[in-house]
Amino acid sequence: MLASRAETRTQARILRLLRDEGPLSRAELADRLQVSRTTIAAEVGRLTELELAGDAGPATSRGGRRSTIVDFRADLRFAGVDIGATSLGVAITDGRLRVLAKAAEEIDVREGPESVLPTALRITRELLAEQESPHRLVGAGVGVPGPVDFDRGVPVSPPIMPGWDGYPVRDAMARELGCPVLLDNDVNVMTLGEQHSGVARSAQNFLFVKIGTGIGCGIMVGGHMYRGVDGCAGDIGHITVEESGPICACGEKGCLEAVFGGAALARDATAAARAGRSRVLLDMLGERGELTAVDVGAAAARGDACSVQMVREGGRRVGLTLAGLVSFINPGLIVIGGRVANLGHLLLSEIRGVVYRRSLPLATGNMPIVLSELGDDAGVVGAARMVSDALYAVE
Repeated sequence: MLASRAETRTQARILRLLRDEGPLSRAELADRLQVSRTTIAAEVGRLTELELAGDAGPATSRGGRRSTIVDFRADLRFAGVDIGATSLGVAITDGRLRVLAKAAEEIDVREGPESVLPTALRITRELLAEQESPHRLVGAGVGVPGPVDFDRGVPVSPPIMPGWDGYPVRDAMARELGCPVLLDNDVNVMTLGEQHSGVARSAQNFLFVKIGTGIGCGIMVGGHMYRGVDGCAGDIGHITVEESGPICACGEKGCLEAVFGGAALARDATAAARAGRSRVLLDMLGERGELTAVDVGAAAARGDACSVQMVREGGRRVGLTLAGLVSFINPGLIVIGGRVANLGHLLLSEIRGVVYRRSLPLATGNMPIVLSELGDDAGVVGAARMVSDALYAVE
């Protein structure tokens, strides 16, 4: 439970309007919420006592007595922490989730929480220390690349996160930061970020597909995140796409993640280079000593036929998986994000072609498939959005 939060539905609605639309006058708040100005005055007064929002000067005159602008407290801060398989990002935002400072470092999530969480805390504290004005951290959101028990705030049997199963990430971070913390799967927080300030801002029913070291899908239904009974909804990376395919981190064969996740793409590129199927990849391997999904994208951009084929084949498999989801969920939009998505329009065009070809026209006639606008910022913004949703809500 958050220590300082909205106490009534009207307060919660005021805070969400301020977050999503910016400062508003008391008169505008009364009009939007269809309540009296007396009610607005009382609720804003209480938000001032809670040190969440308050008056911020006179509004432009609309004739008669001038109204007053209402805005968040200037010292309000949220932290968004996005823990990936190979990188960690942190952002500090204000009450409207505008990013004030951010930083990222390469990490290896397989080193475990005792190694990764201190890094996240250090970066968070460094960014807070850089704030020029007085600040008050009121909440932090954390995303991790694996299934999460949202209510308990712990990862649950995450395939690519050895040592994290059942670890009290939420409580450990809350104890160190001295504020409430929420934990969720990284794809879910990226979905929230894209909805808040990305290409999905006006969407209420959409899928966010992250293609990185792992592959997952955030499911937004009616403006609410669908997590499933046990928090593993959208774990499409472990849908079987090739019965006799390579062994996945989860222990099964031929999962989507095992044939087209970032590690899988690097594996196949290395094999292609050593087998002499790509001179471009072989030269890159000789220069760097190893290959990554980024190298495959660079080689494809140079016209390397082997790399182009790998991207297209991966896009085909992702497209087939998504075509099934489109028939089942009927979303209004699909957003593709994650580091492997940086392969760009070659990957996107293949996914689009398969989804549109394999799904019913009724389901895809008004359904764009687009790349994320926020890129790496989706996770940190979404993590901050997650905890702000809790602050600006009444149970």
